[in-house]
Amino acid sequence: MTSSVPLRSRLVTTVLRPSAPPLGWGIALAAGLIVVEILLVLMLKRIAPENAFGAVFLFGVLVVSAGWGFRLSIATSVASAAAYAYIHVVESSESLVPAVVVFLVLALLTNVLVGQSRLRAMESDQRRREADLLAALARTMLRTSNVVETLDDASARLSAVLDLPAPYAKLGPADAPVGPGQRRIVLRDGDCVAGSLLVPAELTQADTRRVERIVPSLEALLAAVRDRGVLLEQTLALARQQASLRRVATLVALRAEPDDVHHAVAAELADGLDIEHVSVVRYDDDYFTILSARDDTTTGECLIPGERFPVGGYNVCTIVATTGAPTAIDFTTATGAIVERLRGRGLRTGIGVPINVDGRTWGAVIIGGTGRVFESDVEDWLTDFADLLATAVYNSETRRELTRSRARVVAAADQARRTIERDLHDGAQQRIVSLGMELRGAQAAVPDGFDELRISLDRTVETLAQVNTDLRELSRGIHPAILSRGGLAPALKTLARRSPIPVALTAEIVTRLPDSVEVAAYYVVAEALTNTAKYADASVVTIAAVSQEGRLDLTVSDDGKGGADADSGSGLIGLQDRVAAVGGTLTISSPVGGGTTITVRIDPTTS
Repeated sequence: MTSSVPLRSRLVTTVLRPSAPPLGWGIALAAGLIVVEILLVLMLKRIAPENAFGAVFLFGVLVVSAGWGFRLSIATSVASAAAYAYIHVVESSESLVPAVVVFLVLALLTNVLVGQSRLRAMESDQRRREADLLAALARTMLRTSNVVETLDDASARLSAVLDLPAPYAKLGPADAPVGPGQRRIVLRDGDCVAGSLLVPAELTQADTRRVERIVPSLEALLAAVRDRGVLLEQTLALARQQASLRRVATLVALRAEPDDVHHAVAAELADGLDIEHVSVVRYDDDYFTILSARDDTTTGECLIPGERFPVGGYNVCTIVATTGAPTAIDFTTATGAIVERLRGRGLRTGIGVPINVDGRTWGAVIIGGTGRVFESDVEDWLTDFADLLATAVYNSETRRELTRSRARVVAAADQARRTIERDLHDGAQQRIVSLGMELRGAQAAVPDGFDELRISLDRTVETLAQVNTDLRELSRGIHPAILSRGGLAPALKTLARRSPIPVALTAEIVTRLPDSVEVAAYYVVAEALTNTAKYADASVVTIAAVSQEGRLDLTVSDDGKGGADADSGSGLIGLQDRVAAVGGTLTISSPVGGGTTITVRIDPTTS
């Protein structure tokens, strides 16, 4: 059943094709059918002699009428009538003339009816084939990314369906060359030329009707293909833009340095727009500085990051700085120092958008072209990149200011500690020592017989000595004097000696570090040793402190039970803030059962 459908379709197409099969085939078939009809009637006469069997002779008329033109059908009707008359003559029939007349009328009527049915069926089949062709062409041309490659196949199928003679039909672009024996039919999409259809210059009236009928459908198909191409290009361009923005946004989210973001923006715009010049500038008083630039180096000179130019004249940089708004100008009419610098580049168009940071025009993103017309959304794209740059700059400035603020707070706290420690040492401690000496003198002057007084004074002196010791320990906790006198290495050795848990210390610190760095490192070690003694159940603590080129790497690890949590209020949060304030990082690794390791890296140059 499945295989019979294509066969039936091929048979119908063969019978109903617009042009009839060769005439010789029709004559041979008509003659053969008439001979077969005569033989068949002669055989049937033996069975039913009284019957004329005239209907048998109409079979050939039906076949020829369905497959060939009206003339051959008439000729076949006449020949069939002659054969029918021959049968009557053989039978010596007396009603020959009426029978032949009736037969001719029936044959002619059959020709007319079959011819009309064939025309209707042929027209219906032709429209079906045209619809199938257009559907197939639509599927092929709307799915392919290269329409030109499908035109040859489309032309062959179009020629077959329209049944056109050589040089057949040729579907192509609007400027397709017209060959010998061809004429062009322009296919339009509104006022635009969408393509052309080349057909034979000489066509029959039927061929012309078929061609004219399919032209509007081809125009609609080419218009749809053209719209699809435009939408596809717009979609791809938007995808490229979004990918570029996403790459820059990722840099911003990862807290990349602003310089890296500047270079990324210039590169993305230069590659995405295929533009000759892109630059990112920063305004500073009456000057602007080139932060990043990408240029087509085939002609003229290129801008170099770090170059400074005065604000002034009529140019994109000056207009954006003055108005704080996007602008586009004809570069050939521009003036100013930056214009003189780029005069040899051949730029003709310049567009700039501001980089607004915290309500002020911080800088600008600028592009320049040598004459190409920019798309209408270029300014919006530049604005998106400018917003990302503004975010990167704002975040960087905020982080820098926060770090400086932390450093000032920590420095002020450390200075307050030093002041308290000095005041205790030079004030209260000295007075307690003097008071103890005076009490000892008074004790020595007590006369004999006043033993209870002497014992009371002795207890008072011992109490003052203990108070002095407590104050000394308190002042050491407020700010370790040994850190101020000897530096970090001796201070770490003192902490190691005081630790109730054995400490293996490695200190490779050849020069003094900034006070804030030494204080931060000291308190990290002191807090770590205190926590280890209280919670870790450790048998040994390992401390390694190494300084190189002003950077300090500090590690404190133990073999305890682990499980330390910086959020549990152990004092590690404050240490993280203190280390961050001096441009460092503190990380904690404390798996349960695996000990605790605190790693600190401080590089004051990054703060």
